[in-house]
Amino acid sequence: MIRKLLASVREYKRASVLSFLFIVGEVVIECLIPFITADLVNRLKGDLDMKSLLLTGTLLVFMAVVSLACGGLAGYTSAKASAGFAKNLRHDVFDRVQDFSFENIDRFSSSSLVTRLTTDIANVQMAYMMIIRAAIRSPLMFFFSVIMAYIMGGALATAFIVVIPVLAVGLFIIARKAMPAFHSVFKKYDKLNQSVEENVRAMRVVKGFAREEYEKQKFGRAADDIRRDFTKAERIVAVNHPLMQICLYFNMLFVLTVGAKIIITSRGSEIDVGQMSAMLTYGFQILMSLMILSMIYVMLTISMESMRRISEVLGEESTMRNPASPVTEIRDGSIDFDGVSFKYSRKSEHFALSDVDLHIASGMTVGILGGTGSSKSTLVQLIPRLYDATEGSVRVGGVDVRDYDMTVLRDSVAMVLQKNQLFSGTISENLRWGNENATDEEIAEACRLAQADEFIRSFPDGYDTYIEQGGTNVSGGQKQRLCIARALLKKPKILILDDSTSAVDTKTDALIRGGFRRYIPETTKLIIAQRVASVMDADMIIIMDNGRIIATGTHDELMKSAPIYREIYEEQTNGRAEDEQ
Repeated sequence: MIRKLLASVREYKRASVLSFLFIVGEVVIECLIPFITADLVNRLKGDLDMKSLLLTGTLLVFMAVVSLACGGLAGYTSAKASAGFAKNLRHDVFDRVQDFSFENIDRFSSSSLVTRLTTDIANVQMAYMMIIRAAIRSPLMFFFSVIMAYIMGGALATAFIVVIPVLAVGLFIIARKAMPAFHSVFKKYDKLNQSVEENVRAMRVVKGFAREEYEKQKFGRAADDIRRDFTKAERIVAVNHPLMQICLYFNMLFVLTVGAKIIITSRGSEIDVGQMSAMLTYGFQILMSLMILSMIYVMLTISMESMRRISEVLGEESTMRNPASPVTEIRDGSIDFDGVSFKYSRKSEHFALSDVDLHIASGMTVGILGGTGSSKSTLVQLIPRLYDATEGSVRVGGVDVRDYDMTVLRDSVAMVLQKNQLFSGTISENLRWGNENATDEEIAEACRLAQADEFIRSFPDGYDTYIEQGGTNVSGGQKQRLCIARALLKKPKILILDDSTSAVDTKTDALIRGGFRRYIPETTKLIIAQRVASVMDADMIIIMDNGRIIATGTHDELMKSAPIYREIYEEQTNGRAEDEQ
């Protein structure tokens, strides 16, 4: 896990190493200053001349300046290293997510991935800064201070034999007690983000049903749950401070009492005032080092859970990989399903698709009808290899889709969903997602084909009209037509419309389909629809139920041979007319 994460340090290794060197310099100087100061205090009792005093004073000032410079530089380099490490880590995690198949993404919730890319990486960034700075500084300070304390204090250093174990054990117990609360927080962060994400996406539904108060209460419960866990953990960690104070004051009391007694009885021959003052300084440095180490331990405990969660994403292998020698050219838009069965999870007992055999010639227009949950969308998602068939094979242009280079395959298949996504930016920028090199004329032609050109030109800024995030400033029908135009700019061999004209009127729907017949006759067109009128003129109509194909044929053939199709047709035409009468 650590090796995976450290791979993201890359170009910031130099800054990390420099931080270590600057910290070593700072610690060594800080430990030498009390030693020199103690010697100066002792010499002041004798015949110290002014020249020696000035030289020693100048040396102390110089050392303080160098120590300050080392500390400042260590702060700069450690901040640069940790921020750069976090930047690389975010990039690596995001890059990994982009390579995930839908099966991989289904394994993580979107809210969990957001938490891992934000909160978890922020925790790891903080931990890395502490490791390359405080986690190096504190042990070095502790080590050098103990050595100097024994050199300077002799018998007085026995105070640390009592204080250090008490403080170390106490801090360890505190950290261990706080760990479970910190561990539970991150899963609750996922739930909190999920609540926010659901609420924002479904804001119109929330307001339509006047459920604002309910959503506020749900969010409040999730936030309060996190507050309770953090409060519990922080309450435990807060014991650090009084424990530290007890040990610090015990050390001061011991050094002052025993030190004063030794100075008086030995008349300064064993320990003098300078050594005693140095012992107080070293004692403070030792105890502070231990307290900082305890805080580092707590922070690393929190961060270990974040590290594990990030490592899970980095270690997740996509279930879809390019073959060793991928096919890079698609002959045509013919589609063949041979004995295809599919389930979303290998552990699932239920197949979403079962025993699908289907053969579609290149250039055909195929309509797909079926009730909710009949797996119409699942069927077409196997064509651009968003999922892989569990059993059987799917072929495009006569080649198994698993043998293609995935980028080539997906560039040749354009999908337009019922709830397709527009991005913040101009209309032209959104359309160029289909083809970044498309000319203005090609964009306009695609929009005319999708019946979008007229309403675009009605906007004051035309094709330069700014689209808000999610396309909230255009209607549902306008959004669908823009998404169809974007797909057409790919000039695909296969065009899949997954109920993507549901928000447009029947006249516009007919005009779009008519444009397809005239302008892209060689493109294979698959149209999933709820309206029979949207697929009546198709070369083939597929009727699906419960993950199976139960009938295929033209409109006339199905009217004669498929009662379910005839029933749907009559309900949507004659039935409605009778109701109106």
